[in-house]
Amino acid sequence: MSDRDDNTLGGRVRRYAKVTGAVGGLAARVAGQRYLGLDLGKQTLPADLRAALGGLKGPLMKVAQILATIPDALPQEYLDELRQLQSNAPSMGRLFVRRRMNTELGPGWKALFAEFDEEAAAAASLGQVHRARHQDGRDLACKLQYPDMASIVEADLKQLRFAISIYQRYDKAIQASEIYTELVARMREELDYRREGKQMTLYRDMLAGEATVHVPETVTELSSDRLLTMSWLEGTPLLDFIADNGDIEMRNRVATNMFRAWYVPFYFYGVIHGDPHLGNYSIRPDGSVNLLDFGCIRVFKPSFVKGVIDLYRALRDGDEDLAVEAYRIWGFDDLDRATIDVLNHWARFVYAPLMEDRTRRIQETNSGVYGREVIEKVHQELRQLNGVRPPREFVLMDRAAIGLGSVFLHLKAEVNWYRLFHELIESFDADALGAGQAAALEAAGVPAAD
Repeated sequence: MSDRDDNTLGGRVRRYAKVTGAVGGLAARVAGQRYLGLDLGKQTLPADLRAALGGLKGPLMKVAQILATIPDALPQEYLDELRQLQSNAPSMGRLFVRRRMNTELGPGWKALFAEFDEEAAAAASLGQVHRARHQDGRDLACKLQYPDMASIVEADLKQLRFAISIYQRYDKAIQASEIYTELVARMREELDYRREGKQMTLYRDMLAGEATVHVPETVTELSSDRLLTMSWLEGTPLLDFIADNGDIEMRNRVATNMFRAWYVPFYFYGVIHGDPHLGNYSIRPDGSVNLLDFGCIRVFKPSFVKGVIDLYRALRDGDEDLAVEAYRIWGFDDLDRATIDVLNHWARFVYAPLMEDRTRRIQETNSGVYGREVIEKVHQELRQLNGVRPPREFVLMDRAAIGLGSVFLHLKAEVNWYRLFHELIESFDADALGAGQAAALEAAGVPAAD
């Protein structure tokens, strides 16, 4: 395998071939089973899917990770396999690791560490993680990007654009041009590990006052564009934590800590972690949370955050004019009354746990089925109304809300979400947020909202 990282035509062509071969073969088997009644190895199909997606890595694997996060999104046998992609995707071997480390830190890279384990501790979509020890004794995690990822990402994004164009020929419910633009920007940013290191530093600063949330420390001198070295944080994957812990009080504690880990940065600084899949955090014995991945974050203008709070108040108070203004601030253009009513239906579902001052589950059914029913109804109604074009800023905000809701479903947490939310917004001031955001971004070297 080549260590080249430039976005080459050859790299993209190879990627297209891999996508077609791996996923196309599976599609043929699924079609044979579903439409012809043929038994083509049903028991091995989910494992084959995991192997194919894990081998492909890149954005296509992120789709599997997201699906595996949401209860009831896929049959159980598929979820059992795809969940293993959260932190255990197929990894690269020792020879690859040595070549890559030599490329990133130079021929004498081993002497920079007291210890370095050439076997990957975890592997994910864009890179794999190795345990190491600093010369000063600190335990380290070294995230090493796979080779040729720029070509891989561009090929996947081109495939995604092609798929969206076909889909929208017969389904006009969601006009996805802004969604695609946002995904392109965020995925290209994820390739830049120096940027991710700065975003990690930003999160350490924003969450410095949260004793129940832990963020690794970036080790800049042992990092590069495609190698990110950070302090190692010990913790248990969420699903393992759930399997080993039936204590509802502990589950509630974890849910509360997760809520603050995501929304303290948003409501105080206008920043959201846009990738809440199960491999991006772990749980400590006391219920505190380790955040582990900072490649996909979104910085919002203070007006957008104000719009989120204004829409909550509009739905709570039945203030239709305030709801319209909130959608306008978000970037929804030329909405008619019927479309606003449909959007409000979706918003009421998302905001429902925040509307009641009582302890409750994030969804009363504790299942993803109801959420899927709401999505399907909203989708059908938007199609009848000739669709809507969600603004770029809406994409990761919506993904974070739904992804976190799925985490709370897994935990079966029973929390007063209303009070958690109001603790964050009761003293909200857009000007104060703007000033705090500007200072935090400048200190960490992270760009302002695009």
